[in-house]
Amino acid sequence: MKSYSIKTQIGILAAAVCLLFSGCALEDEWYSETTPGTFFRTKEDVYKVLNRPFTHLFWYDVGQRPPRRWYLQEMTADQMSMPTRGEDWYDGGHFVRLHSHNWTPDESSISDTWRGTAMGIALTIECRTDLEQLDYPSLGLTEKDKADHVNQLNALIGYFYLRGLDFFGAFPIFTDLTKPAEGRSKAEKVYAHTEGLLKNALENLYPKEGGSEASSVISRGAAATLLARLYFNAESYIGEEHYAECAKLCEEIIGGEYGKYELDENWYGPFSFNNRHSQALIWALPSRNTDQEMFDMFYRYGFHYNKKLVYEGLFQPYNGFGLTPSHAPDGSSYTYKLNGPFSKFNDNDLRKKQYVYQGGGKYVGMLMRDAQLKPDGTPVTCIRAGYSGKPLVLVDYVALMSTLQPGQSPSTLRSSMLDGEEPSLYRLAKFPVAPKEDENCWAAFFPMIRLEEVYYMLAECRMRAGLKKEAADLINEVRSRAFENKADPDPVTKDNLDKYRMVDEWGIEFLGEGRRRTDLIRWGLFLTEEWWDHKASNDPSRLVFPVPTTAIAGNNKLADEPI
Repeated sequence: MKSYSIKTQIGILAAAVCLLFSGCALEDEWYSETTPGTFFRTKEDVYKVLNRPFTHLFWYDVGQRPPRRWYLQEMTADQMSMPTRGEDWYDGGHFVRLHSHNWTPDESSISDTWRGTAMGIALTIECRTDLEQLDYPSLGLTEKDKADHVNQLNALIGYFYLRGLDFFGAFPIFTDLTKPAEGRSKAEKVYAHTEGLLKNALENLYPKEGGSEASSVISRGAAATLLARLYFNAESYIGEEHYAECAKLCEEIIGGEYGKYELDENWYGPFSFNNRHSQALIWALPSRNTDQEMFDMFYRYGFHYNKKLVYEGLFQPYNGFGLTPSHAPDGSSYTYKLNGPFSKFNDNDLRKKQYVYQGGGKYVGMLMRDAQLKPDGTPVTCIRAGYSGKPLVLVDYVALMSTLQPGQSPSTLRSSMLDGEEPSLYRLAKFPVAPKEDENCWAAFFPMIRLEEVYYMLAECRMRAGLKKEAADLINEVRSRAFENKADPDPVTKDNLDKYRMVDEWGIEFLGEGRRRTDLIRWGLFLTEEWWDHKASNDPSRLVFPVPTTAIAGNNKLADEPI
């Protein structure tokens, strides 16, 4: 089999990606040779190259449609589901397999995640190589700027490796794009490589300035939080506890040693239309200021079809995923430890309210639930057989209610991933949406890392160290902001804080943020617990995803045991 270098493979993959999008020009276009020595004329040229891998990052975490990596984190766990709705969303059984932990190496979500992660590493290495060769002072920049830029790229490579470690465990390590492709390295080697990249970056990055707006720039605080994430999940990744190292970093981040950050006064600060001003955002990706692409993943794939009539001018939604149900068809509550997320919110929690956009960038609530109304108060209506023309009333259960016969009890209906209907499941509106003509829509940033995560990591480390009162105080400082006057009727205490309450608090605060699988694995619950229409697999092979068939077809060394 012909062997290609990593760089060549990435070029082939990039070309394949290009063919998938109609905006790519396919005509031949010839240029004279461009090298780092001829391209870099001004400092603006430096920033063009520095920003190149961040464009891929935007696609990797925000811009890909459908959101494959989000599917792997959320659709395999207990809080989000994509039930089949009549003819919609069976997708060859993809979501059923994810939900039941029966995925195969041929899943599109797995192959796209492998490819996107490898591409991110290779593109970033290529840019770092170009910048390392430059004479920065000759371009009006300093050697300190150069160290910052190179180590932003080191941190970005570390970020992609951290994702590769989390998704796949064993993953290829490469540092030179001119060398032939290699096989996979063991998770311990990937962990050590990632740690080295982040620790080196940490020493040379600029800290965030107090009061500055959110930015895609990887600051010292962002690198420190990524390193804390690595330590936080080390037991899952390599069987070693590094909670003490994680706690130390979290203390330093909260204490301002890596930049000035602080919590917002309210729960929605990191997500609102003006979230670029939030001092809790440690790392964020800016919008393009042309549409709501940043947050359209929840809107497009989660909202009901006719929400298009409420938020005119935006993309057509597909009535897809929603919150895993908390209730059976007869209205009774499920009793799973990992029950549906709606049941986990206290009734006084402001986030549990119906999402309503009030105009001028203001809104209330975080959930699409119950009767859905247009701004004029008239009902949004259904369009599918069995419900067509009826008012849309979203429900927190899954069953074929349209088949219910007179006198038949709903308790006799099956509730499974194959039994969804048009109104099934509450929907998440964590990232607000508004009519396109509202100018307040265009300024939002996508939170990559926010300070609340640092508080919760430190809280969990304290809990694991036996300091439950300190852990509860940290959680409550974040949690209280979701209640009127911060009056929380059910705060965390040292007496009620166990692993299930800790996992619940992670799920409440970070609902839908693409991390749920990781949190369940860290607590040993991913394989052993049941939730709606999911039986415990108890299969250790399901802790990571397999090398995709498409990747092995391009490099048969990936089929070998990792070294």
